Amino acid sequence: MKKKTTAILVVDMLNDFVTGALKCDRGLAIVPATARLLKGARKLGIPVIFCNDAHIKGIDHELKLWGDHAIAGTFGAQVIPELELSPTDYVVPKRRYSGFFHTDLDLLLHELGIETVVMTGLHTHMCVRHTSADAYCLGYEVVVASDATDSFTEEDYKSGISYLKSVYGASVYTVDELLKTWSEE
Repeated sequence: MKKKTTAILVVDMLNDFVTGALKCDRGLAIVPATARLLKGARKLGIPVIFCNDAHIKGIDHELKLWGDHAIAGTFGAQVIPELELSPTDYVVPKRRYSGFFHTDLDLLLHELGIETVVMTGLHTHMCVRHTSADAYCLGYEVVVASDATDSFTEEDYKSGISYLKSVYGASVYTVDELLKTWSEE
């Protein structure tokens, strides 16, 4: 995992997922580690890409299952302020679980010369999992920042991590391990 061919994918760290309509109390716990990772990545020139739900009210299929959340253009669909969205970051809106499904994420990663994606955000058993699936199927190496991802429950978190490791060969590191590895390059 070379830092010059790595990007950080931040999945659904939005107001509605952390404190709003689909609030995840466990999401609050990963904010400090995620912020530290993003700050370190930016200093090292590693691209930070936010893969954000941006639903169309009354239309999007997911809303039938989960109710209104992260409606495009609303406060709920904005990145939480603690992650300090930077002008150098990229934002890829998505309307399904995967950050790749009918978005330009793959094109962006190719244009940036990315081979490895570091997964962060919510939820390891849903949106992180589906984004990782597409990343793997498209030929990217998948890495998971263990303390910068979570789910509604410990069981969902652990099953998500286990699935990513066993099915996609994902490597799992803490934020501190990732930052140390990149700073030693």
